[in-house]
Amino acid sequence: MKTLRDTGLLFWRSALQLLLNPAWLFVSLATPLLYLALFTPLLRGLPGVAGKGTGAVMDEFLPGILALLAFSAGMGPGFNVIFELQSGVVERFRVTPTSRLALLLGPILASVAGMFVFDVVLVGVGAAFGFSVHLAGLAVLAVLAGLLAVTSAAFSMATALTRKEIQGFAAVVQGLQLPVLLLAGVLLPISLGPTWLKVIGHLDPLYYLVEAARGLAVGHFATTATWHAFAVLVPLCALTLAWATTLYRRAVA
Repeated sequence: MKTLRDTGLLFWRSALQLLLNPAWLFVSLATPLLYLALFTPLLRGLPGVAGKGTGAVMDEFLPGILALLAFSAGMGPGFNVIFELQSGVVERFRVTPTSRLALLLGPILASVAGMFVFDVVLVGVGAAFGFSVHLAGLAVLAVLAGLLAVTSAAFSMATALTRKEIQGFAAVVQGLQLPVLLLAGVLLPISLGPTWLKVIGHLDPLYYLVEAARGLAVGHFATTATWHAFAVLVPLCALTLAWATTLYRRAVA
């Protein structure tokens, strides 16, 4: 019960920090909207969507952007950990009875909640341009996106605790984003690439979410891609959370 109460308090603390940062809100929402506005028109010649309307392109592209948002949303908490390490906040938590697990879960859940708010906006915008809205499929997709967001948030916080300075952490994040984005097939389906690229793509957790997302978004549930996504993301989420929890407990021991 104490852990739940502490998690709730730290969730609201982190959520308020996000809401009081208008620049973060603007950039976080503007970036996926720009992807839709500037990249969608380039996809009309792709196999499977060539000659079809904007709705068909949205059905192919928007699920990938929702998956990308799950990954990107998880990277934010790590920067906040660096700030709190350098400003002494983490040091002060050492002398409080606050649950060590709650210190990790509160910020993670706040970032996941923010991701879902942005997801709703993106789906609404996409629906206005012909995106097929299947509520049940989107609900399953939300579970998978939540798993990836928690995984990436736990990874970013653990990496921040390891690096302990903004330059090193930012280098890790920036170095991961481009290969993760391209190998997942977010912008272009990975099926268009050569065999060696497809093989490497299977090492990218985001790839499994993108593949599942494209089926779930149009109402296809019992697909191999969906089961593969759950089989990869559930254990990966558990392992990453365990790693981050161990590091956080040491940091505030």
